[in-house]
Amino acid sequence: MRIDVLTLFPAMFQGPMTESMLWKARDRGLLDLRLHDIRDFTTDKHRTADDIPYGGGGGMIMKAEPVVSAVEHTLADAAPGTPVLLMTPQGRVFNHQIAKALAGYERLVFVCGRYEGIDDRVRQLVITDELSIGDYVLTGGELPAMVMIDALVRHIPGVLGAEGAADSDSHADGVLEGPHFTRPPVFRGLAVPQVLQEGDHARVARWRREQGLRRTWQQRPDLLLRAALSEDERYLLATFADEDARR
Repeated sequence: MRIDVLTLFPAMFQGPMTESMLWKARDRGLLDLRLHDIRDFTTDKHRTADDIPYGGGGGMIMKAEPVVSAVEHTLADAAPGTPVLLMTPQGRVFNHQIAKALAGYERLVFVCGRYEGIDDRVRQLVITDELSIGDYVLTGGELPAMVMIDALVRHIPGVLGAEGAADSDSHADGVLEGPHFTRPPVFRGLAVPQVLQEGDHARVARWRREQGLRRTWQQRPDLLLRAALSEDERYLLATFADEDARR
């Protein structure tokens, strides 16, 4: 997969995008990440990429000309229909399902906004989707772009090693993952659950699912409204509810 990132601050990506899993994905040739400085597409000697807003108000607005030029230059050798994603708090909230869908494309373009916002003609002319990582405001779109790239790269075949590994992550099916343990078997008086030490893979799978359901019930019950649950799992949820009522 090739990902192009258009930003005023390309140096921000050098650390996060060159370590751990993302470095491995790039090293294996599974990810081609290219950074583009929007200022390279300005036309004045001061490389001006922002200006005061029409109608007044605080803050500066990213200019349409350099951003549109940067997108069009980047798409010059791209296939028709390549998604151009604007990072904005006004976009739809990014989630596991969106990450998985984006991972199916051969190429993506991320546009990182800054300052008070971006000239709306950019959205009208070249943006195909607008995404946010939550209902809050950051100083720019660089961090959301990094978060989304990290999340979607996990779904590229071969990145995680084990086929389908990302499908067992929290949020993959509306149920959070349960607790994880490693050695030593006892730490400060807390023991690893016996079921995890016995080697019965079927029992382990059932235990993990039950613990995931319990954790989802306790911490993110809203997720259960869209989770695909069996009758036995629904019975478990009723048991949890009954336990809570008795406390």
